[in-house]
Amino acid sequence: MSLVKAKKYLGQHFLTDKNIAEKIVNSLHSCDQYQQVLEVGPGMGILSDFLLRKEEFQTYLIDIDTESYEYLQKRYPDLGQRLINGDFLELNFKDIFPGPFGIIGNFPYNISSQILFKVLDNRDQVVELVGMFQKEVAQRCAEKPGSKEYGILSVFLQAYYKVEYLFSVKPGVFNPPPKVTSAVIRLTRNDVAKLDCDEKLFWQVVKAGFNQRRKTLRNSLSSLVSREDMNDDPLLDLRAERLSVADFVKLTNLISLSR
Repeated sequence: MSLVKAKKYLGQHFLTDKNIAEKIVNSLHSCDQYQQVLEVGPGMGILSDFLLRKEEFQTYLIDIDTESYEYLQKRYPDLGQRLINGDFLELNFKDIFPGPFGIIGNFPYNISSQILFKVLDNRDQVVELVGMFQKEVAQRCAEKPGSKEYGILSVFLQAYYKVEYLFSVKPGVFNPPPKVTSAVIRLTRNDVAKLDCDEKLFWQVVKAGFNQRRKTLRNSLSSLVSREDMNDDPLLDLRAERLSVADFVKLTNLISLSR
């Protein structure tokens, strides 16, 4: 079979190190929570080879690249309908997975945030994700309050998932090598079915706070509630980067009462 050419417009950087590929696949928890796994952007199948050896999982592959899809059809003829030629961001998970499932992949860096927000939108089904991201994105996901890297994505992910930074990956193990260092993270669904606040308002509060992150929350949240209607809670005198998920939940409830 002829090799697949990496396409810049798709953000493809094919992993070539089998030891790292095996390490990524082994980072999936073999647990009773799910039996189906979706690999996103398998390329030429370096992760898929190890994934398909795991008998505890029923593996699905999705790739938007028709060349990769045709290559994988020949490489894994037994997959049948479990090999999908399509856009992960447009995929309706419930059409394929009746219950909870996991996601794994060496994700295109140009759509990293979109992938993570789609996972958040489907958090009732996606119970685990193990994936390769640009190192800065991976750090942001796992960052704790108090740093400049901590932001909107940190809060949203940590509200519903345990986020673990697993290991870094150097550019030289990819073809073509990216210009940045990469990293693998694991998201594991926590037991929060619903936040103890108005979740829609929670998202608005977090976004407003970080969109003007140099200002105190008393100033950055003035678009949601007037300063005159705000109370004297000390949280309002902090910047967004100082607040934990629990603090944002508390702040959301305070604003809800003030409106």
